[in-house]
Amino acid sequence: MRIDVWFVMLPGVLSLDMTGPAETFVLAGDAFRLHYIGPQPDVPTSIGLTMSGIKPLPESLPPGSLLVLPGVSDSRCQFSTPQAQQIQHWLMRLQPQIQRQDITVMCVCSGALLAAKSGLLNHRQCTTHHDVINRLRTAAPTATIKENRIFVQDENIWTSAGITSGIDLALHMINRLCGPEKALAVAREMVVWFRRSGDDPQLSPWLRYRNHLHPAIHRAQDALTAEPQKTWNLPEIAAVAHVSPRHLTRLFQSHLGISVRDYLEQLRLAVAEQWLLQGRGVEQSSLAAGFSSPRQYHRARQRSVN
Repeated sequence: MRIDVWFVMLPGVLSLDMTGPAETFVLAGDAFRLHYIGPQPDVPTSIGLTMSGIKPLPESLPPGSLLVLPGVSDSRCQFSTPQAQQIQHWLMRLQPQIQRQDITVMCVCSGALLAAKSGLLNHRQCTTHHDVINRLRTAAPTATIKENRIFVQDENIWTSAGITSGIDLALHMINRLCGPEKALAVAREMVVWFRRSGDDPQLSPWLRYRNHLHPAIHRAQDALTAEPQKTWNLPEIAAVAHVSPRHLTRLFQSHLGISVRDYLEQLRLAVAEQWLLQGRGVEQSSLAAGFSSPRQYHRARQRSVN
C-alpha cells in the first residue's frame, strides 16, 4: 500500500527542508505518493524560485498519512502571517486524528515552531534547529526540548534539526515503513549516510557501519549482507573487495572501527533473530544464520550484549 506524504507549503519555505525529504521519498519508488498543500496555489521559496500547483488544504487526511511541516527562511515573520495562522487552525482541527496516531507528523528544522504554535508539541519530546531552540521553548513551554539531536521521536510526532536533517529523518522513516534494504538503497543512491541521535533506537546491522564512501568496503559489505550464512573466510571476502586480506582488515578498523569477523557476526545475529521471531527453534535458526552450533550463536549473542 502506498503511503501518502503531505508537504505543507508556506511562503518562504526553505527549499531544502522540502525538496530534501521529497527527493528521498521519491527515490523509494512507488512506496510513497507525494502531495503539496497550502493556503495559496503559489509560494516563493527561500532560494527565490516560486513553487506552483499547490493544492488547497483538505478537510482531513486519510489514515496512515505522513504530514511534513518544513521550516521557513524567516520563522519570526513567516510563521505569524495570515497564511501561517490558517495552517495553525487547520492543524488544530487535525489534532483528533493526530492524537489517535492516524497521522504521523514530521517537522523539519523550524517547522517544529509551527507544530508548537498549533499545540502539537504540548508535553512532547522534540528538537529543532539550534538557532530557534529558545523560541521553541517559549512556543511549547510544556515540551521537553532535546538539544544536539538529529531528530527526536515522541510517538507519532517527529522533529528534526536544521535543514539536511530532514533527509536523515526521511531515510529513517523509509527504514521504519519499508525496511532497511530500501532505506540503504536510497541512501547509497543519494550518496548520503545514516546518522542517529542519542534517543534513536540502534539501527540494525544492515544499516550500521555504512556511513562511508570507500568502494572496497562497500563491495565486501554487499557480499556479506547478501549471504551472511555462507561459510566465509577472510581471503574470500578480500577477493570480493579486490584488496588483500591484510588491507581489508585495516580498512574495516580505520573506517568502521570493527573487524571483518565481528561485522559478519552481527549480520548473522540479526538473521538468527529474524528466524527466531518467525517461530523456528534455536538450533535451526542458528544454523540457518551461518553459526556452526547454537552454542556459537549464544556466545556471539553474549558478546553483542557486553
